[in-house]
Amino acid sequence: MKKPKALVRGDKVAIVSLSSGVLGESFAEHELKQGIQRLKEFGLQPIIMKNACRGIEYLKCHPEARAADLKQAFMTADIKGIICAIGGDDTYRLVPYLMEDEEFIRAVQAHPKIFTGFSDTTINHLMLNKLGLITYYGPNLLNDLGELDRQMLPYTRATFASYLKNEIPVEIKSSPIWYDERVDFSIKALNTPRVKHDEKHGYLVLRGKGKVTGRLFGGCLNSLGKCVLGEGHSDQPAIIQKYGLLPEPEKWLVKILFIETSEEKPTPKEYRKLLETLDQFGIISKVSAIIVGKPQDEIYFNEYQKILLEVTAVYQTPIMFNLNFGHAYPRTVIPYNLEATVDFDERTLTVQESLFN
Repeated sequence: MKKPKALVRGDKVAIVSLSSGVLGESFAEHELKQGIQRLKEFGLQPIIMKNACRGIEYLKCHPEARAADLKQAFMTADIKGIICAIGGDDTYRLVPYLMEDEEFIRAVQAHPKIFTGFSDTTINHLMLNKLGLITYYGPNLLNDLGELDRQMLPYTRATFASYLKNEIPVEIKSSPIWYDERVDFSIKALNTPRVKHDEKHGYLVLRGKGKVTGRLFGGCLNSLGKCVLGEGHSDQPAIIQKYGLLPEPEKWLVKILFIETSEEKPTPKEYRKLLETLDQFGIISKVSAIIVGKPQDEIYFNEYQKILLEVTAVYQTPIMFNLNFGHAYPRTVIPYNLEATVDFDERTLTVQESLFN
């Protein structure tokens, strides 16, 4: 596995729309401007890739255009990082274009770059890790850099700033504040704060004692489930299987599984089905521990915990719940395939190696 280098001031970073094309819609223009300005404040030079702003309908109909942008970002030597615009629900359609392209594969392996995003971007992470690149389940442009308040959320800002550092070890701490998702993303909401709450729980140990060390792997539970179930996209499981993007059960040994739920806020019944799908695939029985992101708006907060314990009861899997990754706000970064330690007694998560090369 190859790690990219940390970003430095002056670096160029690519903006790509690999899932939804919302970045190109007029109603998101103020968020795009906000995100671009924030990147410049970090000292970075944002490069919007050719097709990234072609809109929802065009990109829905042209997955090859989305794939071309990612390829170009990896092929361009002076682009050092790649930031996903937002998630969506069909980025798996890019996989055949890219995994059949030897030039793209060589570029990923020869020119490692920071790649960040979450949600449907899980599939892009699986693909890039399959090709040997360490990637980062973290902030994207619209949700984080494009935050409508006068400033980025402080915890999320510190997360993004970590892409310009290379500390070791990295303790991923619980945010003292969490925020509701917005209901209004229009220009009228510009410069307005999110509804915020004091964090009353911190990291919650559902099961486990002592320390567990393993390599981090996972993503959005909805996306991982669809890799097997194909709900909404019947051809997805075949594509995932053909290119081996979801590792076989034995590859999950000594892994720490990280999972979180999308803004779709799956019901307890749906949540159970998704977890049972991972179990039937052979993942749950193999992993050393599970860490779980805070549900957006703390929806089904207690119900999810109960289901996690029930589905994993036969394995007695150690579980830590309510971490700040995924669809809840604010957002940390979880690096794929790096070694981390979960201390269930102290309720801490520490990445034991440097995030970058």
